[in-house]
Amino acid sequence: MSETPRNTLQYRFDGPEDAPVLVLGPSLGTTWHMWDRQIPELARSWRVFRYDLPGHGGAPVEPSTSVGELTGRLLALLDELGIQRFGYAGCSIGGAVGAELALRHPHRVASLALVAASPRFGTADEFRQRGVIVRTNGMDPMAASAPGRWFTQAFAAAQPAIVEWAVQMVRTTDPACYIGACEALAAFDIRPELGRIAVPTLVVVGEQDQVTGPADARTLVAGIPDARLALVPGASHLTPVEQPAAVTDLLVRHFTAAWQDTSTTLLAPVPPLPAAAEARAPADAAPQPAHTPAAVVDEAPEQVTGGRPDPYDEGLKVRREVLGEAYVDEALAGADEMTGDFQDLLTRYAWGEIWTRDGLDRRTRSVITLTALVAGGRQESLASHVRAALRNGLTPAEIREVLLQTAVYCGVPAAHAAFETAREVVRQETTPQP
Repeated sequence: MSETPRNTLQYRFDGPEDAPVLVLGPSLGTTWHMWDRQIPELARSWRVFRYDLPGHGGAPVEPSTSVGELTGRLLALLDELGIQRFGYAGCSIGGAVGAELALRHPHRVASLALVAASPRFGTADEFRQRGVIVRTNGMDPMAASAPGRWFTQAFAAAQPAIVEWAVQMVRTTDPACYIGACEALAAFDIRPELGRIAVPTLVVVGEQDQVTGPADARTLVAGIPDARLALVPGASHLTPVEQPAAVTDLLVRHFTAAWQDTSTTLLAPVPPLPAAAEARAPADAAPQPAHTPAAVVDEAPEQVTGGRPDPYDEGLKVRREVLGEAYVDEALAGADEMTGDFQDLLTRYAWGEIWTRDGLDRRTRSVITLTALVAGGRQESLASHVRAALRNGLTPAEIREVLLQTAVYCGVPAAHAAFETAREVVRQETTPQP
């Protein structure tokens, strides 16, 4: 593995030094080794650049909480290496980085492949819930559930060594960096911008992917002007691992065509790397399953008087992030002629004016809110704000300490009721899903 500068990403190269560069981006919870089976073929024609996400595979523990931040760190590293233009293929969150590159830095991307990707990954609530579970229980629940998310049942039964390899990748991921990546996916939504992706794009999806399935892939293809869809039979979410030969064939065809169709130089000089940079994949890397051919299918904020931005949109965004989309949707859907103005007031002023201020972080605001609710005897609002506190980074132990403090200053009966509410909410929110 090559040495990487501080505040960048861990990376490695494979393939000829004078070949055009092809960047491969990993999925959440994996390392660059998820692409091992593609490397022998890709490295014949390209200088393949792979990177690890922060805290994954021994990479520096420097969490990034937005796809834009991850993209910026990747570009800074490529700049440092002298790489100006490149092809890009990314899986899951790696695909989100690729889409962000094509949107914000289109002059850098020659061609794009989005594997097991989506313009919006599930719901924000789902990924913030993962963060709560990891913060409370560590990485073991995510490791245990990874095979069910990543592989078909038939593959998992036939390839136990690969399943164990995948579980270990997740288990050894730094929890803070995993939570940061979950926050990045929770906030990622490029659906309105797909039409601005102007590079040739291949969208690859496993036929049985339950995480970012064919419907997500078709949304990408429908929105990106120059996009094709490739449906891979017998594969779930981690398609490059489950059907490596099929994915390799698709990538070779796609990027070969893109290189032939452009006269632009795709590679700036890349300095030679230390011998350690060309390290081989571990001896226990997963064996290659049989090749299943893939089917390819061609397919302004409101202003108020005086020019001050209306705080409603930002308030609604923060309200959803803190309380959860389902809770806020229910509150807004239940508003009528009597209560609609009150919901508007809450969103615009409580959330848009106060919760968005820079003076306190969200953890501190949650501590204050829990204390105020106990002191005021507002049990009807306590459960939603215990959930909010977990989302904002408080651990169950810290919530316990806040409630103990309220018992002294707000009264034992009020704190007793608060403990009962908090215990049930914490149980619900921190219990890993089967």
